[in-house]
Amino acid sequence: YMGKELRLRQQYFFVCASLQDILRRHERFHNSFDDLPDKVAIQLNDTHPAIAIPELMRILVDVYGYEWRRAWKIVTGTFSYTNHTLMPEALEVWSVKLLGRVLPRHLQIIYDINHDFLKDVMHRWPGDTELLRRMSIIQEDPERSVRMAHLAIIGSRRVNGVAQLHTELMRKTIFADFDRYYEGKFVN
Repeated sequence: YMGKELRLRQQYFFVCASLQDILRRHERFHNSFDDLPDKVAIQLNDTHPAIAIPELMRILVDVYGYEWRRAWKIVTGTFSYTNHTLMPEALEVWSVKLLGRVLPRHLQIIYDINHDFLKDVMHRWPGDTELLRRMSIIQEDPERSVRMAHLAIIGSRRVNGVAQLHTELMRKTIFADFDRYYEGKFVN
């Protein structure tokens, strides 16, 4: 447990430091962060830095006072995600209990992102509770956890695999629901 907590703290530390540097540099030459997606591309190399999505939301909403939808547009235009594995058991998940203890505001933001996302999924496919379960950022069983790959997909402009075959397999297997939802988001 202590090792997992240390790993989460390390991931957050590096993400936080990187975002602060990126935003500081951007602020020197621009009056707002509205054009951040046109000036900056942040590549999430697997799920390890995916906590950057709620961190950027936290900064924009809590520190700079951006309205939620405006901040979300900036976030989803800035990040892209590269997936490195097709094995679902290898995709990073964090227990809600641990994340809530170490990064409570980030967990709240993840819940809000998930709520908005699932509301739209429900609107497009009403009554499909199994689809909602599969696509939710929050995994209920065996332990309530945050699926970082789902967060990375939902919070990114583009998603790609490490090769064309890998991308096609992602689109047809583990992320087929997301590929159907986000037409054209999965690229190589």
